Amino acid sequence: MKRTAKYYKDNPEARGKKNEYNKKYNATRKRKKYRAALNKERRRRGIYGKGGDDVSHLKGGGYTLEDPSKNRARNRGKK
Repeated sequence: MKRTAKYYKDNPEARGKKNEYNKKYNATRKRKKYRAALNKERRRRGIYGKGGDDVSHLKGGGYTLEDPSKNRARNRGKK
C-alpha cells in the first residue's frame, strides 16, 4: 500500500473530507465533458465496458490507448 492510501486508511476523517472534495470536483461541467469525450472514443473503438487499456488524451488533441497505471499516475498531486 502506498503512502497516501495508507494515510487515508488510517485517517477516516481525512478520507471523508477528500471524498467530499472529489465528489464536487468530478461533478463539475468540465470533468463531465472530459469523461464524456473519453467514453465516446472508447465506444468508437468498440472497447467501451470491456476493461483493458485507458484511452488517454494526447497534447495534440488526439487519443491513444495507454496502460492504466501509467495514465493515472501522471500529474499526480496537480489540480
